[in-house]
Formats: sequence, C-alpha cells, structure tokens
Amino acid sequence: MLSFIYAILPRAVGDFRVNVYIQALGDVVLITAFASGETALAAMREGAFDYPEKDFDIDELKAVVRDALSKKGIALGDDPFLSRAGDGGVFFGNMVARSREMLEVFALVKKVAATPANVLILGESGTGKELVARAIHENSPRKDGQFIAINCGGLPEALLESKLFGHMKGSFTGAHADKMGLLEHARGGTVFLDEIAELPSVLQVKLLRAVQEKTFRRVGGSEDISVDFRVIYATNQDLREKVEAGKFREDLYYRLNVIPIEIPPLRKRKEDIPLLAGYFSEKYSREFGKDVKKISAYALELLMEYEFPGNVRELENIILPENLVMSKQEQGNGLSVAEIELPDEGIMLNETMNEVERSLIVKALDRARGSKKKAAELLHISYDSLKHRLEKFGIT
Repeated sequence: MLSFIYAILPRAVGDFRVNVYIQALGDVVLITAFASGETALAAMREGAFDYPEKDFDIDELKAVVRDALSKKGIALGDDPFLSRAGDGGVFFGNMVARSREMLEVFALVKKVAATPANVLILGESGTGKELVARAIHENSPRKDGQFIAINCGGLPEALLESKLFGHMKGSFTGAHADKMGLLEHARGGTVFLDEIAELPSVLQVKLLRAVQEKTFRRVGGSEDISVDFRVIYATNQDLREKVEAGKFREDLYYRLNVIPIEIPPLRKRKEDIPLLAGYFSEKYSREFGKDVKKISAYALELLMEYEFPGNVRELENIILPENLVMSKQEQGNGLSVAEIELPDEGIMLNETMNEVERSLIVKALDRARGSKKKAAELLHISYDSLKHRLEKFGIT
C-alpha cells in the first residue's frame, strides 16, 4: 500500500512530522507545489520513494506508482532493466535478487539514476558495487556516454593522477606526448571511482575542484579543462571514521556523500544465494560448454550454510566450472566426496569445513612461499577472495 503526503512548503521535507510519516508508513510519495533539486534529494534521503511536483502529468504519476509497487515485487511493467527471474526473483541490469534489501537497492538506483546527484556506494568487497554503478549509468540520461571505472587503491599516486587528469608532454619521465585523462574521456558519461577512501590527500584536493567546478588541469598543464561528467564513488571502508582520523577531507566527504546506497553483504540476504548460484551456473555452463543442469540440493545446502566473507564475488568463483566438479576421477587434483567418512556420532559441518579450508590455505601459502597471488591461483580463487579468507581465519 502506498501513502501520499502533500508538502505545502519545501522546508516541510525536513519537518519532523513528515519524517515520522515516512518512517511509519513505509512507501511514501511526497507531492509538492515547490519542487527543487535540493528538496527532492532531501526527501529521498528521508526515505520518500519519489517527490513529484503538484502539476504532474497523470502518466507520470502512474509510472511513479508502478515503480513503487515494483519495489515490493507487485508488478514490474515493461522495464528493459527490470524483469522477472525464477523463484520470485528480479533481474536488474546484470544483477539478480529477491531479498527485500536488494529490491530496495534496485528501486533507489532507478530513482537516483535520473538525477545528477553524486552517489556513494557502500558495501564490503565482492558485494557488486561496480554493477550497481553501471546500473545507475545505464538508467541515466548519460547512458549513451562512456562508463569508465578506476580503482583508486591499485595505482601509485603519480600514475593515478595522470590516469585521472591526463598529462602534458614532458611533465615527467616517459611523458612523450600530451595525453587525455579518464575524466576527459568520460565527457558526457560517468566515471566510477572505486576504493575512494584510498585516494591520496593531494589528489583529494584536485578531485574536489574537478567535481565542484567540472574543471581541472592536466599534470604539467597550465590551462583549465572543462568537462561535463558524472562521478560515482564506492568504498568498503567507513569514510566518516577516515574523516575524523584526518585521513580524508571533510569537504570532499560531504560533496560525494549526497545519496548513499548501501549494499548488504550476502550473509545478510541468504535468500539470494539460490538465485545467484543458478544464474552463475547457467552463465558458465554456456560460456564453457559444460552440461550443468542444476546445483544439487546437497551443494545448495552447503552454500546456504556458508558465511561468504567474499560475498557475491566469492560465490561466483565457487560456481566456476573447475569448482563444480567434485569427483577425483573427473578432476585429477580434486576431492572425492565419497572419500570423506561420516562418523556415527556425526560432525560439526561448519567447523569441519572451516578447518579444511584453513588447512588448504596454509598449505597453498607454504607451497607458494608466502606469495598470496600464487596461493590464490593454486586455490583457483580470486586474490580478493583469498584476502577475505586470510582475515577470517586470522592468517598473516
């Protein structure tokens, strides 16, 4: 059921009464005679689903209602980015879910995509922050422009600065010609800055100016370059704590944290695991020509019991074809389930699986002589997934 509140003045958005209504009634649409970008964003932050002007078109209002109901799974309509999946699930872009938490994320993505607002995507590693960023871009007026992603924590400061802003010939050793940065390449499109908390302080100042004024200078340049672009940020860290510790600029924090979107970890939305497992299984069956009809009930039970510290990315790695085969006869270096004895008194499954996993990780690190990258390759998992497991088991 939807509730509608008519806000006579824009300042009513921040009014205590309106906030109470939103919290009590759930899905609320505010209708106002004095709409503005600022108050619309404020309404959405308070929890309102939409904020149309009073003199709305009836078809527009119908669309708002349809979208609000879609969030509840009541109806989806003819949305190219939103369609039904099996078992009550919903496909949205390249994501699939049926949990209430993720359906709310999908609904919020659709709303913020149409605005020019800065978006901060929060979530643990492997939850799908880049997929959410891509969905925002693909549902936005900038969808025909480029979507450019860069990891702020994966490059040295000088190289990252050059990547973002470009450089002039001769500005440093190896700069043999002028080069455009990613912000210039993203003209009319979207830049996705992952791990924004790792951005060096010097670049935080330069990025703040670029975001505020859409103007910057290349490394070694003396002329301002003006470019229209949108920036979406993501982090798996607590930026507020970084600000308080003096490791992240407060003015940049408030500039980028206009609309936060938090992606819940997989362990808090386990009803999505069967859908995701089926999706990845079918995906890699097609790509690798494997005849995997379905995941067994036993395998699915193990997946549902697991905590997934690496989240959706870890689940995807588990579903990769080389990990689907569990027979020693079919996979020379695999484990045969038949070889595992079950004592009469039974076993503590979670503890046993954790002990096996920890033992294999230690052995892989030993064989790789401490190289985490090589150990991840031996275990056929991603480097990020291995890092999460090392943290989980307290292995240094």
